[in-house]
Amino acid sequence: MITKESIETAYSFIHQKLRIYKYSTLDWQKDDIEYAIDSFVETMNPDLYAILSNGNTGYLRDHKRFLNDMTEAAEKLENMLFNVTN
Repeated sequence: MITKESIETAYSFIHQKLRIYKYSTLDWQKDDIEYAIDSFVETMNPDLYAILSNGNTGYLRDHKRFLNDMTEAAEKLENMLFNVTN
C-alpha cells in the first residue's frame, strides 16, 4: 500500500537532491548524493519503488542514468502527489 506520506517523503527527498546534483560541479558531492539516494531506495516503500522503476532494479542506482532517473522520478512523484490531493 502506498500512502500519501510515502509519496511526499520520496518527492521531497528526491527533489531536494536533484536540485543540488543538477547544478553541482563537485564530483564528491554528486557521489554523496548518489549514495544518499541509493540508501533511501533501500528504505523506500517497495510498492512505490516498483511503480517508479517499472521493474528496473537499477533505477536510481545506475551512475550512467542517475540524473535521468532522478528527474523522471521527481516528475512521476509530483504527478502522483497532484492526483492524490485532487
